[in-house]
Amino acid sequence: MAGPGACGYVNSPPVTLHLRPSAPIAPDVLLPGDPGRAMALAQLLMVQPKMSNHNRGLWGYSGETPEGLALTIQSTGMGGPSAAIVLTELAELGVRRAIRVGTCAGISPELELGSLLRVEGAVGDDGTSRALGGGERVTPDAGLMAQLAEAGPESVAATVASTDLFYEPDGEGDARRRLASWTERGAEAVEMEAAALFTLGPRVGVAVGCLLVVTDVFAEGERVRIEEDPLAAAAERMGVVAAAALSLR
Repeated sequence: MAGPGACGYVNSPPVTLHLRPSAPIAPDVLLPGDPGRAMALAQLLMVQPKMSNHNRGLWGYSGETPEGLALTIQSTGMGGPSAAIVLTELAELGVRRAIRVGTCAGISPELELGSLLRVEGAVGDDGTSRALGGGERVTPDAGLMAQLAEAGPESVAATVASTDLFYEPDGEGDARRRLASWTERGAEAVEMEAAALFTLGPRVGVAVGCLLVVTDVFAEGERVRIEEDPLAAAAERMGVVAAAALSLR
């Protein structure tokens, strides 16, 4: 089996079950959940990106930034189980640093739509991080956290809660109780993948960080959603900061 070179695998990569690379996988990767966001960030951040995966609809792209950083942008799908599958297989393909670039709902009244959060901890309210042995609170790689702060000083350090549920089937009362529980445990926003990735990363030899855009806030108990154009602009800022963080050594 070939080992990873400077920009990916020199010869044939390992055979993975869900990712089927058709281009070299870089040691550094950005992990958006949304395949469409993966494509948009690849077009923004890389010179002549090549699609490296389309299997199972998990679009991935590889190439180099204008500064010469070998980079892969690989979508994970939604939720901890899918993200854990993708990170495990990327580790087998030679990835050594990964930054989740995604979205979250702000539950702190101080957060605003479009804000960038660099995640300093995740409350594990999801099944995947618990199944992997994660505790009540899991943390990112300290080096990547510091590099995200340096690359994006406008970002806000925050703790998030990671959950398996996007929709609350039991109604508004249950949602309020869940929000209150997350707040009591120190969470300022909620998303679905960070705890799983933070827990899994050290087990598979990948340093993991996380940068998020606030796309929803709760104003007087009502959920307010960001509009599409501001979301696209914020996602571009997020991608630029994350790629810049990976370029720091």
